[in-house]
Amino acid sequence: MSGLALDDAAWASAWRPRAVGDKLLLTLGLVLCALVLPVWPGSLLVGLTAVALALGPARVPGRVFARAVRLPLAFVVIGALTAVVQVSGAGIGWAPGAAGTGGALVGHALAGGAAVMLLATTTPVSDLLPALRRARVPAAVVEVASVTYRLLFVLLDSLRTIREAQAARLGHTSVRRGLRSSGLLAAAVLTRSWDRARRLQEGLAGRGMTTDLRVLPEVLPSSRSFVVATVVGLGALSALTLVLA
Repeated sequence: MSGLALDDAAWASAWRPRAVGDKLLLTLGLVLCALVLPVWPGSLLVGLTAVALALGPARVPGRVFARAVRLPLAFVVIGALTAVVQVSGAGIGWAPGAAGTGGALVGHALAGGAAVMLLATTTPVSDLLPALRRARVPAAVVEVASVTYRLLFVLLDSLRTIREAQAARLGHTSVRRGLRSSGLLAAAVLTRSWDRARRLQEGLAGRGMTTDLRVLPEVLPSSRSFVVATVVGLGALSALTLVLA
């Protein structure tokens, strides 16, 4: 894979030709179920549904999906620890109802995160941004997201180039050299990325670019059967959760 693994997975996904609105309906429905349904068994069912849809019909590689969930999982665990640990005059201890609070927080967050990752691994950003414009999201928000997305590739390209140059000069043959090379890598990448971003801005300004950069979006037709299946599936998931709870 080159560039962003999530973006590569989204372009290769079997659900990429589906309309963005259909996938947004499914994702928002799963996120809403993860928030309002009881953590047991609601969050478990939502998470399993999102993972099953990603690895099954959408044909997202399991390794990519697992790597995408790994970093959000770390934030969820850290957030759960801050919610269940309390500091008092007696020292550090567990907060009242720590197990229930921590379990509910982790369950809701993981289920909602899995649903969002389903959208991220099946919908390229270049498809999502025009959909946000059609949904009347403020143009400034869409433009900031668009520029940030483009600059990510500038950052990755600089990182790859400098890293290869350091490896060719044996910059990572020892721990001391590795630490020194990592520091130089961070400084060089930030400096080069800032310079390239500035030159990009100056080039657009020199061409009279005073508005957002518009492109011709690809028209992806909505599927009535997919929408009906989504609504029925979300209703069945909610009913099963309430019955089991």
